[in-house]
Amino acid sequence: MTGGVKMKPIQLHGLEENISYSFQDKDLLLLAMTHSSFANESKGKQRKSNERLEFLGDAVLEITVSDHLFSNYPDYDEGKMTKTRSSMVCEFTLASCARDIRLGDFLFLSHGEEITGGRERDSILSDAFEALIGAIYVDGGMEEASRFIHNYLLKDIGDRTLFYDAKSILQEMVQASDLGSLRYRLIGESGPDHDKEFAVETLIGDKVYAQGKGRTKKSAEQMAAYQTILLLKNQ
Repeated sequence: MTGGVKMKPIQLHGLEENISYSFQDKDLLLLAMTHSSFANESKGKQRKSNERLEFLGDAVLEITVSDHLFSNYPDYDEGKMTKTRSSMVCEFTLASCARDIRLGDFLFLSHGEEITGGRERDSILSDAFEALIGAIYVDGGMEEASRFIHNYLLKDIGDRTLFYDAKSILQEMVQASDLGSLRYRLIGESGPDHDKEFAVETLIGDKVYAQGKGRTKKSAEQMAAYQTILLLKNQ
């Protein structure tokens, strides 16, 4: 699918198969996959974007994750639950879940977003994943939305938390080794001011270990730290 194509529900059947859910209202799924750039490029055709569904999906996601943590982790205090929930609903985690269902393949993007890699951008994927949750909620109710969230997000909590705590975990790993001191180096930034993407690499001693990208320097460092942890664990 390329930016600017006609919006045909039949093109989204593959996504329904990927998530094992068939929409009663196909227009909801169509709307969930419509990025604001595509809607803006089609102003004369009065198309809407997925932003309202994203707003709704974010709320459904938060209550579902909160209920899951409250019900299944009785030893977690408020601080631990808040921290874990943050790791579960952060941009990186949601974008990873979106990639698991190949959501990027089904997005309607403007030509500009298409040619600049919008289908793989964490911010676009995470927002669309929330919009998809919102669409499922409207179409099938809370039970179906909760089922989707449990199937495609509420698993591997340890790995989700690992990413959220990546910088502190990596610091502890480095301090316990004789590899040298840890530091992060900014190696690039791109995009307009309202949608910057930063690239950072980790160095331990004088050796470069991994790179990470994010919408802020902090999130880029977090991604770089996470990739470094995985690399060190495999050594």
